[in-house]
Amino acid sequence: MQTRKKYIFLTFLASWLLLFFFGGDQLRRFAFFSGRKAEARRNWPRWTDRTLLRSFADPEELQRDGDPALLSPRERRASWLSAYRSSRCRMETCFDFSRCERHGFKVFTYPQERGQPVSETYSKILSSIERSRYHTPDPEEACLFILSIDTLDRDHLSAQYVPNVDEKIRGFPLWNGGRNHLIFNLYSGTWPGYTRELGFDIGQAILAKASFDTQSFRPGFDVSIPLFSKDHPQRGGDRGWLYQDSVPPKKKYLLVFKGKRYLTGIGSGTRNALHHIHNGKDIISLTTCKHGKDWEKHKDTRCDKDNVDYERFDYQELLHNSTFCIVPRGRRLGSFRFLEALQAACIPVLLSDGWELPFSEAIDWGKAAVVGSERLLLQIPSAVRCIHPERVLAFQQHTQFLWDAYFSSVDKIVHTTLEIIKDRLSPHRSRSRLLWNALPGGLLVLPDFSTHLGDFPFYYLQHGYSPSKKFTALIRVVSQAGSLSQPILRLIQAVSGSQYCAQVGGAESCITQCSFQGSSGMMGLSAVEPPLCVLPPQLSDRFLPFEAIQTDAVLSLDEDTSLSTSEVDFAFSVWRSFPERIVGFPTQSHFWDPEQGRWGYTSKWTNELSIVLTAAAFYHRYYHSLFTEYLPAGLRELVDGLAACEDILMNVLVAAVTKLPPIKVTQRKQHKEAPHSAPAKAKGTAGSRRFSQRQDCLNQLADWFGYMPLVSSQLRLDPVLYKDQVSVLRKKYPSLER
Repeated sequence: MQTRKKYIFLTFLASWLLLFFFGGDQLRRFAFFSGRKAEARRNWPRWTDRTLLRSFADPEELQRDGDPALLSPRERRASWLSAYRSSRCRMETCFDFSRCERHGFKVFTYPQERGQPVSETYSKILSSIERSRYHTPDPEEACLFILSIDTLDRDHLSAQYVPNVDEKIRGFPLWNGGRNHLIFNLYSGTWPGYTRELGFDIGQAILAKASFDTQSFRPGFDVSIPLFSKDHPQRGGDRGWLYQDSVPPKKKYLLVFKGKRYLTGIGSGTRNALHHIHNGKDIISLTTCKHGKDWEKHKDTRCDKDNVDYERFDYQELLHNSTFCIVPRGRRLGSFRFLEALQAACIPVLLSDGWELPFSEAIDWGKAAVVGSERLLLQIPSAVRCIHPERVLAFQQHTQFLWDAYFSSVDKIVHTTLEIIKDRLSPHRSRSRLLWNALPGGLLVLPDFSTHLGDFPFYYLQHGYSPSKKFTALIRVVSQAGSLSQPILRLIQAVSGSQYCAQVGGAESCITQCSFQGSSGMMGLSAVEPPLCVLPPQLSDRFLPFEAIQTDAVLSLDEDTSLSTSEVDFAFSVWRSFPERIVGFPTQSHFWDPEQGRWGYTSKWTNELSIVLTAAAFYHRYYHSLFTEYLPAGLRELVDGLAACEDILMNVLVAAVTKLPPIKVTQRKQHKEAPHSAPAKAKGTAGSRRFSQRQDCLNQLADWFGYMPLVSSQLRLDPVLYKDQVSVLRKKYPSLER
């Protein structure tokens, strides 16, 4: 027993001796730190403290002792709380819903003060709102308010920085502590920490901010927006780079990056490590430290070689020829290359921990981007190699959809922000996540029309829905005759004889809406079958969402149109196969005139077409709602000011939504445009003036949209056996050949 105690004692003594010799240095260091807590402390472990943390990189890559210290989590939290005092805001607690009940979702922009500087980018944002359907000049009608003070750049070292914002906004009688206000911001904080601080108290205002981090983002209240440059187009925007012949999706390079490398300060860690994945073959990772005023002062041993390699590749060429693009954080969480990669169909590989992605409340980024971790950079190449080619192509296609739907212009970015906020006001009538992430996009799907997929013309094929088997006819009459003429009666008889005509009140007849100029046009209508309704004389009113239209299909007709029942039946059967397009008879086309430097319009009978006149055309009734509620009032006023412009606008709208051309179907007689109600001698002059107005209309619409939405086609659909030398009994529509 004594011997056993002796061995236990010796073992215990030996353990203490080993601990003293091998671990004493660390114990002394721990005591040293604990005894100097009151002295100037280190905010965060330095990566150059090799005794505390083993290094896996070269010393030149690591942060130096003389660099500005990064903020600790506690200091970052304190900085955030100073900027966001109402950090617990939600729509239910910091937004007055009652302001939106009477006049709907209207937005008021503060008037510009004389001498107040406004950046080019903020001017675009304000212009996007003022040109939109949301804008109201009356603050009493407003649901949401936008400051005229430029709050985009809150870096006090920037030339765009606006000082004393707190004092200015407190003097606004409408400020009300920021309630029902929306503040836009692209840059916050400054060197070296680049914190979230804006330099003023936003109160209860909603913040639409780029480079939003998940800690400060208030879900369901704030909106994360992308970082975009001052050169980003106001409206329209360039199309994406993925074309129909871009298959297979595999490109020359698998993974690329070309950008700045920060030698010091925040954001330097991730970019400094990117050279580890460069193999010079299918993975190209190029960085340069040749930027800033003091880059030579901080340059390391890699700088000279990196700068030489950096110049060997063109950035645009890399975007065009790569499947994946690395999007690491910079000084801030977001960067311009995020939108550049989306446009180029280069799948973004995000390396920015804690970034609240743009419009994440609505957009499913898992379909268009690879979200990686900054700590797992070396695993990125193997991870992207494992993605199947079919999945890669789906990623690329979704990048193009998102770019075109939400990011290609300042207008779309601003309108997406406003629509997200609008959806919060009525959750029961808001867009589902599916509508935001499927063609044609959330901006073009109006929840006030419906929230059921089967009511829209875009989702029939995807979800197994089909349009209704009846149609509603709208005949526009502008003649001053006291009673209906024989051509109109023949047209009504032909349309009513269609087997697909809608039934109203048990009568087998079409709903026929007529527009008359003047009271004299109302004479003799009561004795006409089917019943007629009198509508306002404005040109654009023919596309109002009439309650009488209960069918999916609308047949739009002019009083001088000549159609047979067989033509109507065949056109309707074609439309049911293409319910998202305009299907009709008379066609026109547009072209670019290089000599005049503008768009031209022609009514010549050629194989090329891009416009189907609504004088005889089928389309979905949803386009009535889109025409009336989606287009701003200023655009509809333009149409009413130019004669014969409303049908061009309808074609432009449908082409902008679908990115597809209209469809022409068989017609027995060629349709010629003629000015309505013009004397014989004046027809030539009136026709020339009408043609000139239509051409002016086309160019003004292209300017309004920022691009030309119309798509040309050479397709015409005829019935089976049309003009074939076979028995007439075998043909379904034999009368079309007479």
